[in-house]
Amino acid sequence: MDTVAAAAAKAVPGIPRDEDGPVFREPWEAQAFAMALTLHERGLFTWPEWAAALADEIKRAQAKGDPDTGETYYRHWLATLENLVAAKGVATSETLHRYRDAWDHAADRTPHGSPIELTEEDFG
Repeated sequence: MDTVAAAAAKAVPGIPRDEDGPVFREPWEAQAFAMALTLHERGLFTWPEWAAALADEIKRAQAKGDPDTGETYYRHWLATLENLVAAKGVATSETLHRYRDAWDHAADRTPHGSPIELTEEDFG
């Protein structure tokens, strides 16, 4: 495991992992993890700041009924990433939602097994 991923796994308790490091059930989970590592490396947040924000996100989800079985961990990770990006002024929540909706639209129109390609039409 690379040193940045190892530092993240050590600094942020609860990351699903095995003896080799973080584990992911879906490609998007690894991508969300990688985005957080990159933004941390670029100085957007510290690991203690990230861990606190992630813990707050998980607490909010549990208060709304999340059973905390571990299956939703990276959904919380992604929500934390979106919240911090918006809070730090990198992108607005509206922009993030606009792109999420566009990717959902692109995924809906893409045949299973084909690469998802985002087009201007997906923003309509």
